Amino acid sequence: MLYIVGLGLGDEKDITLRGLEAVQSSSKLYVEAYTSLLSFGLSSDGLSRLEKLYGKPVTVADREMVEERADEILSEASESNVSFLVVGDPFGATTHTDLVVRAKQLGLEVKVIHNASVMNAIGVCGLQLYRYGETVSIPFFTETWRPDSFYEKIKRNRELGLHTLCLLDIRVKEPSLESLCRGRKCYEPPKYMTVHIAINQLLEVEALRKGSAYCEKSKCVGIARLGNEDQLIASGSMTDLLNVDFGAPLHCLVIVGETHPVEEEMLEFYKVK
Repeated sequence: MLYIVGLGLGDEKDITLRGLEAVQSSSKLYVEAYTSLLSFGLSSDGLSRLEKLYGKPVTVADREMVEERADEILSEASESNVSFLVVGDPFGATTHTDLVVRAKQLGLEVKVIHNASVMNAIGVCGLQLYRYGETVSIPFFTETWRPDSFYEKIKRNRELGLHTLCLLDIRVKEPSLESLCRGRKCYEPPKYMTVHIAINQLLEVEALRKGSAYCEKSKCVGIARLGNEDQLIASGSMTDLLNVDFGAPLHCLVIVGETHPVEEEMLEFYKVK
């Protein structure tokens, strides 16, 4: 049996009872590490608060391992119970869907145990979930790579009066370009996009595209550490949010569309003073 278990957004205590039962029944535990384990106490020696709670070792699975060595995980799941632990909800990344497809193709039994993710927890800012349009990802710009495919999606959402959730880039165990050119992988330190970086990149693209999708006066909501005890939510214009210290990652951003009076009342609680 292969269990795909969502861990939620906060810390190790956010696992569901059903998820914990799956973990306790498993002979091998993997936890994905290509989104973020910041709030789960993962330390450099591989020990973690997860292991202390579960009472058994947890193998950290980076993107390379899951995408290139999934056969090892599936082989183990054909002989005993294996739990693959995912920050947030299991289907927040297409890699996990691919793992389920491959398992089913091999005739393995798969059980998915859901949990909170940014896609539903974002409702805490007061904007109604059914008033969101297509979600976009904002990647880190480099000197030679400045993709802006998100721009048209944001513009389309705004034209329809819909809110846009912007997921901000996370770079964990990414090989450096220099090391790839030399034929050997050397990984860059982890890097997490902030609300400030995202806004500056968005404004840069608007200045180039001139499509009036948004501007520095556009109303937004910045969120840091969603689902954690110290989460921070601030609403205001893009310019307002550039003056807010959002602190440690993870961050995300919502570009606000047309609002209902109740949404306006909620946003007022988080308004930058």
